[in-house]
Order: sequence, then structure tokens, then C-alpha cells
Amino acid sequence: MAKVIVIGGGVAGLSAAHELVDRGYVVEVLERNPRYLGGKARSVDAPGTNGIDPKLFLPGEHGFRFFPGYYQHVTDTMRRIPLGNGLSVYDNLVCTQDMMMTQTNAKPVVLPVNFPASLRDVSLIFKGFKEFSTELTDAEIECYAGKVWQLMTSCSKRYDEEYDSVSWWDFTESRTKSEAYQRLLSGGMTRSLVACRAQNASTRTGGAHLVQMLYRMMNPLTRNTDRVLNAPTNEAWLDPWYTYLADRGVQFQRGANVTSIETRNGCISGVTYTRNGAVMRAGCPQDHFILAVPLERAANLVSEDMLALAPALRNIIKLAPNVEWMNGIQFYLNTEVNLNKGHTMYTGSNWALTSISQKQFWPDYDLSRRGNGRVVSILSVDISNWEAPGNFNGKAARSCTKDEVQREVWEQLKQELNYGGAATLRDDMIEGYYLDEDIEPTHAEISDAVKARLNPYKQQKLGGLINLEPLLINQCDTWAIRPNAYTAIPNLFLAADYVKTHTDLATMEGANEAARRAVNSILLADDADMDLCEIREMDTPTLLKPLQAMDRRNFDKGLPWQHPL
Repeated sequence: MAKVIVIGGGVAGLSAAHELVDRGYVVEVLERNPRYLGGKARSVDAPGTNGIDPKLFLPGEHGFRFFPGYYQHVTDTMRRIPLGNGLSVYDNLVCTQDMMMTQTNAKPVVLPVNFPASLRDVSLIFKGFKEFSTELTDAEIECYAGKVWQLMTSCSKRYDEEYDSVSWWDFTESRTKSEAYQRLLSGGMTRSLVACRAQNASTRTGGAHLVQMLYRMMNPLTRNTDRVLNAPTNEAWLDPWYTYLADRGVQFQRGANVTSIETRNGCISGVTYTRNGAVMRAGCPQDHFILAVPLERAANLVSEDMLALAPALRNIIKLAPNVEWMNGIQFYLNTEVNLNKGHTMYTGSNWALTSISQKQFWPDYDLSRRGNGRVVSILSVDISNWEAPGNFNGKAARSCTKDEVQREVWEQLKQELNYGGAATLRDDMIEGYYLDEDIEPTHAEISDAVKARLNPYKQQKLGGLINLEPLLINQCDTWAIRPNAYTAIPNLFLAADYVKTHTDLATMEGANEAARRAVNSILLADDADMDLCEIREMDTPTLLKPLQAMDRRNFDKGLPWQHPL
């Protein structure tokens, strides 16, 4: 059986290793991080938070995790990671019940996220929309609803060949709408959920995921529209995953910083990496190689020799500027703060904040011996707009210090939660905070290690903060240049969230699907008599399929979308 070298130990790399080792392959994973696997999905021991017990830290994250009900690939893998007693990692997923939307100087609105199971749920939906939409006109609400209906009844070919070239801003006709419409609907939805600007975001991607969420909400047979883990990511998922893979024989080289990929006789002949100051080499021409690192890192590793063998790899370099910042900050609080039983979206926040009160979903996670012993809850916040001026300090987040980011985020949260004199958040609640370690302060001189991780295809400003792990954003007209999992180099395969997938979004689901496609390509190359990894398309409600088929006929005739009823 051939050996496979997997470059990168994020969700894509681990997913590829899982599928390969289950099929009898010898697998070696090279991961840059010396301590953590999982890439952006990892949780970490927040530095300086182990006061009571030196072995126990408070958890920090790149950003909070959530698993929409329409995820099919990564959750299938989770079902195959055993915990013992007949349980799997999948059993560590718990469902949220609602979402909260806040706005400045107005009462927050809580809406159910699942199909209404009672008259009370139905009442909450209509009451919530009425309360929250007072700034919007009936015509604007009707317009937005009509755009959603158009997405639900459009064929896949129209998505690929028409909507990918249309920004979400233009698709939703935002130029002619009110500031409230732009802020709450067209701009707020994209910025808060996927960190992209509505003016640039592809309708193909954003529209597809919006309707998938709506399909789950409208399905009376499911109540899993939004799910989270019942403990920090490492404990609930990544540590058991590592144990399973290591027990199956996967070799892990942590702290392995790959510096080059070599070619010989039309194939990849090996990779060079540094580890603990030593230069080392892995692989030979008879091995397969999976490149499972983030977009900007992959662009750094694509050499001229590789481009000569596979010119299409240049598309990775073309895609490299298409990244934005979406990073998390955790507030460790001495007061139990459970805002709602799910996620909260802060529509008046210039920095496009979203949050979740995490401890309520971690019933067996003991905080009492972590940190200073006074932390009882954790408010985890994602910052999705690092370019806009702060509501209070007037500075873009990326131009702040870490402490300034913390203070401004807290003030923006208080502005929307402390409505009507309520003291939902108080300054004396904070026992500490953790801002994602990938956010680094910059100086005139940057260390070589940090320089090596910067994206050379998108300038990062000095004199503020830099982001060592930005997020791929699906901007208009990029679907056509996204690479497949296979390449013209016969033993090189790609597994990352920039690969063409049904998921089409930089998520754990997209990374897992890309890994399955890379493994299937290896099985084909080896002519292996083994089952291929299952690849699933997104669901479409049966009742909509005839309407989508009607639109496909119209599209093939060169006609625009037409109201099907």
C-alpha cells in the first residue's frame, strides 16, 4: 500500500488521514503547530489562565464553533470517532434553541431557530419580526423575501453561471434601499455570518447557504438547525480524533514547518520541513502528497517547478488575495451570563459582532479550578469587520492594540445589551479575556517566523495588528478559478476549503468534503478496489424541485429567472 504525506493537520488534513487510514494506507501528517491540531477549529489553553491548578487553563478559540443542521460530511466523520460506551464525537453535539438579534437603543429580539413546535413559537416569530423590523418598510421586507424565494426556486446552473458573478449587494438591490435594509439584511447577514462584504460576496455562495439554513428551520422533522459542542473543541472533538488516528497508525510530525515541495521526473519527489531547528525531509516519488494547508500558505508553497507541471495551480495564487479577518475573543466572567440559548447577532455593531454564551452548553465542564477560580461563564465573540471604525474609539480593529480591541468590543456589546438601563453586562464582571493568538501586534521589525506566515498576495498594514490565519472569502467570479482536488501532477492532491466542493464555503464542512475528494482521487490513481468516500450534494426540498427544473429550462433558453407561480 502506498504512503500518503499530508501537509497540514487542520480539519482537512485530519479528515484525509481518517479516510485513508480506514482504507489501509500508511499516513504521515506534517503540522506546523507544535502543540495543537485542528487548524482554525482548535481550542487552546489561554495563556496565563492556570492560576488555581497549574495543569488546567481556561479555553480560548480562533472563533466559536457551530455546526448547522445541513452539514453532512464533517458530521459523518464525527460519527466515526469513538468515545467508548457506544458513543461517538457526534454525540457531543447539542442543539441550540433560538437566536437573538440586538440593535442600538432597542430591545433585543429572540427568535426560534427550529420549526415552530407550539403556538408560543409561532407567536415569537411574528412578534419578533414585528419588533425588529420597525425601521424597515413593508416594501423592503417584501423585496428581501422575494429575493430569498428567487434563490429557493433557481436551478444550480443559474447559481454557477449567473449568481457567482453577482454580488449579494446587487442581488438584494441594496443600492436603492434604506440604511436599515442595508445594515440589517443585505450587509448584516453576510458580514456577521461569513465575514464578507456584501458588495464583494458572491450570491452563489451566500445565497446557497442562506436557503440551506431556511430549509432546516422549515423542516418539522428536524430540530437541529444550529448545533454546538458540549465542551471546548479539543476536549469534545479534536483530542478523541487524534487518539483514534494515532491508534490506527497515523504518524504525526508536530512543529513541522514545510518550506518547500520538490519535483522530479514530473512528480512530487518529497517535501522539506524544519523542526526544532533541524532541516528534515519527508516522502519519495512513489508516495502521494496531499496539500491541506490554508490558501495563503498553499500559495507560498507552489513553486515555479510545480507550475510548469500543473499550470492550473496558478489559480491558487490568483485566489490568495481573497481573504478577510474573522477572529474570536473570549470574555471570562465572574457572573453567569446566558443571553439566550443560542447565538446573538449585534446589528448595530460596526465591527459585525456575533456571540454565544458557551458554558450553558458545557454542563460537565468545571471552571472552578481554572484561572483565578472566579470564572463561571464565558462569552465568546467573533469579530467579523476589522476595517470599520469602532462605535466608541473610532478606530478600525486592525489599527488597535489587543487591549483596545477588548475594550471596544465590550463597549459595543454593552451598547446593545444594556437596553433601557439594564445591567446585563458590567465592567466588574470581567476576570480576563483571550484574543485569538493569530492576531499579532506589528512593529517596524517582524520576526522571520511571523514573516513566513504572512500572505504575500494581500498586504497587511504595519502599526497595529496582523492576522496570521485569515479566512477565505468567496468573492464574485472566483468559482471558475477554484481548483479541483486532483492536479496535473499525478501524485499531488489538494484538500482545503478553497477546493471546488458542493459546500463552497470556508468551513469545517467544506474542508472535510475537499479531503474526501482528494482521497477519492488517490483511490482512482491507485486503481484501488475500495469504496470511495461519500460525497453529498446539499438538500433541496422535494416541493421545490419542479420549480427549479422549470428555471433550468428557462436558463437553457437564455431567459432570466421568472416568478414560477
